[in-house]
Amino acid sequence: MIPIPVELHSHRPTRREILELGSGLGLLSSLSVVKSASAAAASAATAPQASSAIRACVVVFYYGGPSHLDTYDLKPNAPASVRGEFSGIASSQPGLTISEHLPHMSRVMHKVALVRSMHHTNRLHDSASTETHTGRQGPAGDREEFAAMDQFFPCHGAVVTKLGTGEQLDVDHAVLPWHFHNVVTTPCQGGGFLGQKFDPLLVSANAAKLQYQMHSLTRPADLTLDRISRRRLLLSGLDLNPTLAGSRAPFGEFRDRAHELLRSTTLQQALQIDDEPADMRKRYGMLAPERVNGHGGAAGAGRPARNLRGQNLLLARRLVEAGVRFVNVHDFRQQGQNWDSHARNFQQHSRYLLPQADQALAALITDLDDRGLLDSTLVVALGEFGRTPKINGNAGRDHWPDCYTVLMAGGGVRGGAVFGSSDAIGAYPATDPVTPADLAATIFWRFGLDPQSDVHDRTGRPWRIADGRPISAIFG
Repeated sequence: MIPIPVELHSHRPTRREILELGSGLGLLSSLSVVKSASAAAASAATAPQASSAIRACVVVFYYGGPSHLDTYDLKPNAPASVRGEFSGIASSQPGLTISEHLPHMSRVMHKVALVRSMHHTNRLHDSASTETHTGRQGPAGDREEFAAMDQFFPCHGAVVTKLGTGEQLDVDHAVLPWHFHNVVTTPCQGGGFLGQKFDPLLVSANAAKLQYQMHSLTRPADLTLDRISRRRLLLSGLDLNPTLAGSRAPFGEFRDRAHELLRSTTLQQALQIDDEPADMRKRYGMLAPERVNGHGGAAGAGRPARNLRGQNLLLARRLVEAGVRFVNVHDFRQQGQNWDSHARNFQQHSRYLLPQADQALAALITDLDDRGLLDSTLVVALGEFGRTPKINGNAGRDHWPDCYTVLMAGGGVRGGAVFGSSDAIGAYPATDPVTPADLAATIFWRFGLDPQSDVHDRTGRPWRIADGRPISAIFG
């Protein structure tokens, strides 16, 4: 059983805090968004008005680093040692070719924008993941974790929770299906200097059984709302005792938040993924019958089981539908595979990784669109870096942060847009280079937050929420 993360808290800034933030919560209509000269020349698109600000964001994080050269930035004219084994196929966006192993995504590319010039300097997983989720390199520089360390900069979801506007929600920020980690817990998805109360809600999963573990928020049958209220009243009585009140004060806020979560029928209903029709669950992806037993599937021999990659995105849609603003989906070693393909890159991508990811992401985009949620929900799909242009001696590709591709859909994205480009072998940006700081600025900007707004760390020092500039050319 996973304990309730009682440090959760949804914060709304007071007038005093807004004044302290300096520039405050800038409306989109008043943002000063600067595009690169080449982007400005290529597109006359203007920033969306405040009324079109998004309500939610889903970040699908493919830990390990998918190969951009074998997915969305193929190089068919490059030498065989670079282009690899995959061919391209046409997509629903005229003139846009993607990997043959993305047939589902090929049918929705007219709803998708690609940024083919993302880059940074972190060559190791943990530092690259930190910059991906915060827009900044961690204080320890480029490193791999072998001992737990505190997170300094807050992740995107924590900032959105801190500065977000709108009605009070049960949960602003959720992460599934587990906290991201490599060797130890990587400091990239928490509240950082904003504090633990801005950490996300953890939705856990059992990868072996392909089932979610919802025990953390599922009340026992005998724990009625009346019993919860009586327990809360009893605890409140302890707070009136002057001897105990001082020692209990720091926990009161967390305790109240835990009670809110226990009483939240909306959130609990969203977590009941079994309520989805069988056809919808199948739409997000199944494992082939011959692979079920080898990967711990719960289905019987010869009967396909649902894949966890697909069900994660279905649950993300349910959370967005329930009002959760920010959902991180961490695609990490699910059904025994991850994206760190130093060996057998083409076998891993074609047999295990791309089929599931392709079907699931296309289903999420289509499902959100069918429900009228895509325009108000930004979907971002990426890894912490790409893979090397040159294929190594093990038929694999190694870490490559110097240039890779980020996919975005919904949230006002101009479908079919391509921003930036890589050189002839996909090694470095050729036009309009973009950084994780620019991605962070884009996400905040689309939520109606001024990327130049400040938040304060525990010493009171102000930090701009993003050091980059929104990629406004792909919106509008």
